[in-house]
Amino acid sequence: MKKFITFISIFALLLTACTDDQGPPGLTGLNGQNGVNFVGQSFESTISFATTNGYRETLEIPLDISLEESDMVLVYHLRGQIDDFDVWKLLPETVYLNSGEEFRYNFEHNFDFVSIFIESNPTFNFNLLSDDQRINQTFRIVILPVDFASSNNLDINNYNEVMNFVQ
Repeated sequence: MKKFITFISIFALLLTACTDDQGPPGLTGLNGQNGVNFVGQSFESTISFATTNGYRETLEIPLDISLEESDMVLVYHLRGQIDDFDVWKLLPETVYLNSGEEFRYNFEHNFDFVSIFIESNPTFNFNLLSDDQRINQTFRIVILPVDFASSNNLDINNYNEVMNFVQ
C-alpha cells in the first residue's frame, strides 16, 4: 500500500510539473488559457437594401466554409471608422432616427444562406431610411464552434476579441 501511495504521489507531481499557465506543453493559449486547436471562419459582403426585395438580401455561405449544426453564426455590421480603425457592431442592431422611429438590422441563417434584413414595427415608414442606411452596407459573417465560444467566455460583442480566433 505504501508503494502505491508513493507511485500516485510521484505521478501527480509529474503531471502538475508538465503544465503551466499556458496549458500543457505544445499548446499555446490566449491569455493563459489552454491551447485552442480550431480556427473560426468568416466572409464579408457589401449589399444594398431595396423595396424590391423587402429590404432583405440573402448571401450564400461559401462552399469552402464548413458550417456544423452546433456552430454559432454571428453577423457584424461595419458602422464606419474612427482614427482609421473599422467599427463593427454585432447584429441585431437597433438604429434610432431623429423622427423618433427605429429600425433593426437583423439576420437569420441556415446551412447554405445568411439573410440580412431591415425590420421594424408594421407602421414604420421605410422612406425615412437614408441612402447611407440602405446602400453599400458591409457585413462580416463569422462562424465559430459554439463549444469554444461558451467554454472560453468569449465576448461576442467585442469584434476584435472574436477575430482573434477567426481565419
